[in-house]
Amino acid sequence: MELVIEQILVYAIVIIFCLAVVIFYLRRQKKNSNIVEEKIAQAKIDGLYEPVSLHPVVDIGSCIQSGACIQACPEKDILGIRNGKATTINASHCIGHGACFHACPTQAISLFIGTEKRGVDLPHVSQEFETNIPGIFIAGELGGMGLIKNAVEQGKQAVENILKAVKSSRQSADWDLVVVGAGPAGISATLTAKKHGLKCLTLEQDTLGGTVFTFPRSKIVMTAPMDLPLHGKVKLFETSKPELLKLWQTVLEKNDILIKENSKIDSIEQENGRFKVGTINGEQYTTKTVLLAIGRRGTPRKLNVPGEEMEKVAYRLLEPEDIIGKNILVVGGGDSAVESAMLLADNNKVILSYRGENFQRIKPKNGERVKEAVEKGLLDLRFNTNLTSITKEEIALRYGKDGDTVMEKNDLTYIFAGGELPTQFLEKVGIRITKKFGEAILKH
Repeated sequence: MELVIEQILVYAIVIIFCLAVVIFYLRRQKKNSNIVEEKIAQAKIDGLYEPVSLHPVVDIGSCIQSGACIQACPEKDILGIRNGKATTINASHCIGHGACFHACPTQAISLFIGTEKRGVDLPHVSQEFETNIPGIFIAGELGGMGLIKNAVEQGKQAVENILKAVKSSRQSADWDLVVVGAGPAGISATLTAKKHGLKCLTLEQDTLGGTVFTFPRSKIVMTAPMDLPLHGKVKLFETSKPELLKLWQTVLEKNDILIKENSKIDSIEQENGRFKVGTINGEQYTTKTVLLAIGRRGTPRKLNVPGEEMEKVAYRLLEPEDIIGKNILVVGGGDSAVESAMLLADNNKVILSYRGENFQRIKPKNGERVKEAVEKGLLDLRFNTNLTSITKEEIALRYGKDGDTVMEKNDLTYIFAGGELPTQFLEKVGIRITKKFGEAILKH
């Protein structure tokens, strides 16, 4: 009898312990879910909830709450667990590297472009990567695919299709192929062209690497090995931007390939069965085919003031946490300028210059944050000012159209004056644009 009672007590203790564990687990899950709910609510207030480009979409029926997607994503608060299922939080900060897509054990994540409410303009291309204009092809981020591995593969496949167009062309031209853009797709295309003996010229408006080097992190996520033409498999699952650049430079030099940097194209015209490509530098090239491997973010608009070509001038803020103790000027009146100034203000002396008398187009939350920072003396806000010149150690700000000009110490200058979207250029060329409303780009 005593043995039976002891067994009952043991069973009761085990059951109570198990119940306690379950209750603790459920409470913790509920607490974490509430935290995610609060983050989502804040993201909606800050205008960060809606995605702006490639982003994850979770199939609730397949999600098992493994958390693998959250662990795999190197960005902060893009994904979270709410009510036992994965969900997006600050979706507008997603840079589309696809780590979550590959990490999900149940294949519950797809990568979409656009949403039901917010469409994304993409050029119409065939399965062969050719646009509605025969002879002009598109690969990489411009076509909606920003993932490095996939962009590399697209660049290679596009050139393999271009080979057919070159062989069928009977027109003479300076080049068989002009590649526009030296990011992942453009470099891959250039190497593939070399492999197949095509006479190829590659033009890059900035420097080698393209939009990869505008990523907001020093580490770039490579979700799977990529097959780089004339080199082989590259297994760099997480690498720094300089390391990736060095790899590309090594492969290009080994194969005697030169990328023509600082050559922004401003025209593509059809001429007697071939194309004439013009640059803003006044250069012109004739070619049988063109491959556009440029980014979707557009070309930053410059102010064209003396000294703007200096290395200390930038148009995007990268790794703000590494910038400490500097005298910084941020120019602009939009959310990008305001948010960048706020990120830098904690560890630097920051002047935010805007030509208007007040902000007209920033999120209400950003307006509140700027006002608070100014009141606390963390940010030097100067309305009705214009940047007129930049020197090695100073910048000149003019008040109004004909007001006084003041000189300020300066180590770094960030200009956020908008930009020219690539869709405008594509339409000028005659390439048909399609607006995508929530269309899957990568799906298991």
